[in-house]
Amino acid sequence: MDAASNEHSGSRPPRRQRSDGERSRAAILREAARLATVEGLDGLSLARLAAAVGMSKSGLFAHFGSKEELQLATIAAARRRFVDHVVRPSRGLPRGRGRLDALLGDWLDYFRGEVFPGGCFFDSVKSEFDSRPDNAVREVVAEDMRQFLGFLEREIRKAQEAGEIAASVEPAQLAFELDALGSAANQQFQLLGDRAVFDRAATAMRSRLDLVDPE
Repeated sequence: MDAASNEHSGSRPPRRQRSDGERSRAAILREAARLATVEGLDGLSLARLAAAVGMSKSGLFAHFGSKEELQLATIAAARRRFVDHVVRPSRGLPRGRGRLDALLGDWLDYFRGEVFPGGCFFDSVKSEFDSRPDNAVREVVAEDMRQFLGFLEREIRKAQEAGEIAASVEPAQLAFELDALGSAANQQFQLLGDRAVFDRAATAMRSRLDLVDPE
């Protein structure tokens, strides 16, 4: 039954309640993502995580059969949080420069809000796995990076179609530059603890986009 049919019927399907096992798994993955930004995704062990969440190692093993399975599930959980904080908030805005500005602002707020204690989860794991060939975790992290850059490119193209970014701009180049500014701000904040870097990144992003205004 589609959404329109549910609306006209005057009722909605009951919301499925999560089982205790699903809640436990979600709690484990929240803690795993937090730990990964501080101790490294490769530093996650079933024993270390079990101690952090107050669970027996055998109980945690029932959720994740291997370290790689735990790592991949942790990435998926962190991805959902990233989408909630960065991607979803601006989706209802009209396509164009305003939506791109909002997206970039939400991205910087995600850094500012310290959603993860060690900074951006994905910046952390990119640095950890970028030199490890033939690694399943590396491939997932690389694909996430490609997806985010592709997402930025699509938003830039939509702004071009709306006549709010010059048609001569190469979306991949501009997406690269915007991503570099955001990642640099996150890294500097983690090293220097200076929140002013986010304001500087926001200023740099606005200035770069103003340069490609079609006028």
